[in-house]
Amino acid sequence: MTAAAIREARRLGYETTRPDVQRQVPLGARRILDLGCASGALGAALKHRQDTEVVGIELLPEYAADAERVLDRVVQGDVAAGLEEPDLGAFDCVIAADVLEHLLDPWAVLRRAVDHLRPGGTIVVSLPNVQYIRTFRELARGRWPREDVGPYDRTHLHWFTILDARDLLQGAGASVVDVEWLYFYGPRLTRIARRLGPRAAPFLAGQFVISGVTGP
Repeated sequence: MTAAAIREARRLGYETTRPDVQRQVPLGARRILDLGCASGALGAALKHRQDTEVVGIELLPEYAADAERVLDRVVQGDVAAGLEEPDLGAFDCVIAADVLEHLLDPWAVLRRAVDHLRPGGTIVVSLPNVQYIRTFRELARGRWPREDVGPYDRTHLHWFTILDARDLLQGAGASVVDVEWLYFYGPRLTRIARRLGPRAAPFLAGQFVISGVTGP
């Protein structure tokens, strides 16, 4: 894949409005924190959808500059450090969409993020699904799948199954309330995969969005 193709693929992956993530964000959330907000496309879509303030944390300066144009505030820097900003405040919802797998200690980061949630707040996490059937196919061929972008992005430091993700949220102090499976097929095969039900989903879906709530 050429450098230009990689940039375009990353743009399509990280600069989208993520309707799947939006579905997990409560309409009543009046203050939202987006970890790894990229150019702010998701946060901007949420601001258009509902009356809310969106704060982003973004590592890359070029993305942070774009996000500052559409979000209420952007903290430029590492997610873990950004969560320690003294005036960050409390939130109704925290989003970690395709960011935790890139971090050295996603468990500590998510625990700290949940500390910023008001009681009854929502945490929404999107992760690649390592239990996806393609993983086993590639391992049977003797190699771990590594790609420039996507679920097998070579920059990922951690891999999660749905059970790992449940443990991740519960370890951060949130009770899991919903899981949405994301399929990387055309419409017909996606319909077939969905009909096979929740037992087949961990093997047929390449990604999932999981959400949880904190205690009262």
